[in-house]
Amino acid sequence: MKRFLFFFPAILLLALLFSLPASGEDNILSMSTTTSTQASGLLDVLLPEFEKDTGIRVKVIAKGTGAAIRDGVDGNVDVIFVHAKDLEEEFVAQGYGTKRYAVMHNDFLIIGPQADPATIKNIKDCSRALAAIADAEQSFISRGDNSGTHIKEQELWRASGITLATRNQSIVKSGKTNEIYFQAPADSAAWYVSVGQGMGKTTTFADEKQAYTLIDRGTFIKYKYGTTPAIDLVPLCEGDSTLANPYGVIPVNPEIHPGINARAAQVFAEWIISKRGQKLIGDYRLLGKQLFYPDAE
Repeated sequence: MKRFLFFFPAILLLALLFSLPASGEDNILSMSTTTSTQASGLLDVLLPEFEKDTGIRVKVIAKGTGAAIRDGVDGNVDVIFVHAKDLEEEFVAQGYGTKRYAVMHNDFLIIGPQADPATIKNIKDCSRALAAIADAEQSFISRGDNSGTHIKEQELWRASGITLATRNQSIVKSGKTNEIYFQAPADSAAWYVSVGQGMGKTTTFADEKQAYTLIDRGTFIKYKYGTTPAIDLVPLCEGDSTLANPYGVIPVNPEIHPGINARAAQVFAEWIISKRGQKLIGDYRLLGKQLFYPDAE
């Protein structure tokens, strides 16, 4: 009985959050998210249903995870939806976010030309596969934008054992210039290209150059099976446990940024981990292929 009484107020609170009428600025939620949630088409499914259920419209700002987290730190958005778990947990630990909600996952893979000039197809360890690409000096296209994918790529390069060097790159977006510092293979100017772009543009460029790149599975499926013309690049290294790609949602802390729409951010976080939100994520298919797997069910 006591356990029921403890749980009952939580049910009432969630029901209240979903049923409170929203008006004016209260019905607009500003969300900074990774380009992969947008490029995969997932947001096109989720957000109309969220608005239908809650009356809250979501304004999406799609960029690399590092830049999305920076939006949260600066209080430029109400909630972030990203995929770099260590950085997300640091964001919360530093007080910028209220809580990280585990939402879903997929994985990364290395794709490249069917001819596979670096011969990585039978290499199961993707760090070793990157080392083989470096040894063969075959073209590799990096997002180079401090996104979750770029952060994962740097982890794999560090694990590969090859010599790395620190690089910097200026990225201009919406008239604002950001300087990005990252690690990349040393002496690789002839074959390693950092484009400072989102996953979609990086994928298209890699396909044009018939080069290797690291990509999240959701975006790969979108560009391989859901886009015309489809990319020619194929999966060459996948299934490695180090390629896990979890996504989380974090409301920005109103105690640090009192001007943010904390109510709408919390409603979104609760909605996306609810049975309704999780079912939409799990049911999302592109030509019969599942792109994301729910983590909050």
